[in-house]
Amino acid sequence: MLGKSSHHHHHLLWRQPRNDSASSLVSSAVQGSKPCGDAVSGNCSCRMETDYSHMELSSNTEIEEDSEFQDFERTDVKDMRLEAEAVVNDVLFAVSNMFVSKSLPCSDDVAYINVETRERNKYCLELSEAGLRVVGYAFDQVDDNIQTPYHETIYSLLDTLSPAYREAFGNALLRRLEALKQDGQS
Repeated sequence: MLGKSSHHHHHLLWRQPRNDSASSLVSSAVQGSKPCGDAVSGNCSCRMETDYSHMELSSNTEIEEDSEFQDFERTDVKDMRLEAEAVVNDVLFAVSNMFVSKSLPCSDDVAYINVETRERNKYCLELSEAGLRVVGYAFDQVDDNIQTPYHETIYSLLDTLSPAYREAFGNALLRRLEALKQDGQS
């Protein structure tokens, strides 16, 4: 008789916590549907969904904008060439001569730029996803034996090649700062 009741008691004890934990799970799940609940999974998936729909939205709008402005096929081929033109326009004032090579093949991922520094040194630069580097010491010349480092920007590349470039660039910056100062005073 004793054995039986203690067994029964034990059974109750074992079931009690289970009910508790189940009800606490339910309540936390209910909280989870509110923002800031402590049911992590409920909260997460909800947040992920909103992120995902936001992502979809933004990528769609980008694609629409692009197709309005330009025809993909066409610009793709000229991509690096356009990039190269922009590079040239950026620093033309600080070198003697600079232009995108007409004789070397331009592809969508590589373009070549000829530059003559104010020291009268000529270089052929390769522009690619990896950056810019010197590939020849004459216009339109690509020498496969030259192993020059890539530079992230045309500024740092010319900075290493041409002291006169550095000076011209520095002077231009100073002039710009002066002009800004004048503007500020007027």
